Amino acid sequence: MRHSFMEAISEELASQSIATFRYQFPYMEQGGGRPDPPAVLAATVRAAVQAATEAAPELPLLAGGKSLGGRMTSTAASQSPLPGVHGIVFFGFPLHPTSQPSTDRARHLQSVTVPMLFLQGTRDKLAELELLRPVCSDLGKRAHLHIIEGADHSFAVLKRSGRNDRDVLRELGSTVAEWATLLGKETTSA
Repeated sequence: MRHSFMEAISEELASQSIATFRYQFPYMEQGGGRPDPPAVLAATVRAAVQAATEAAPELPLLAGGKSLGGRMTSTAASQSPLPGVHGIVFFGFPLHPTSQPSTDRARHLQSVTVPMLFLQGTRDKLAELELLRPVCSDLGKRAHLHIIEGADHSFAVLKRSGRNDRDVLRELGSTVAEWATLLGKETTSA
């Protein structure tokens, strides 16, 4: 949760009037290494959602995360809805391991009932867009895919792109804010 990207995106979201609640999985608390079993990861997501709800019960709640954190959020939501969560944001959905194209990691998304925002770079080696686009399309109105031109899985861009990390963070933050506003309008009109 103290990774430079997580801190930077939290600051950018704050500038967009979006509060964040960061947490770590147990394996990260213990210094990293092999990720916890999926059941532990999903339970951690549920505990974080509960803690965020208790900390700010008056705020609409989006859940999600970067890479594994986002995927485990959707995994938990696919098993049973996350109470109070209006949508899930993926900062780089890890669709497959590097150089092992597959959509197996996306199967559970069909069971997620809330809207999902996928923020993906065109150079992301963990999510070939030729595979991710049809996954999002199959999810219908529940999925929105926003492509970050030239970004990799960490949302870093090449110098020759003419963009920098700050530009990308602004795009990520404004995209989340616009999507959250749309969700709010859909919720109040439903």
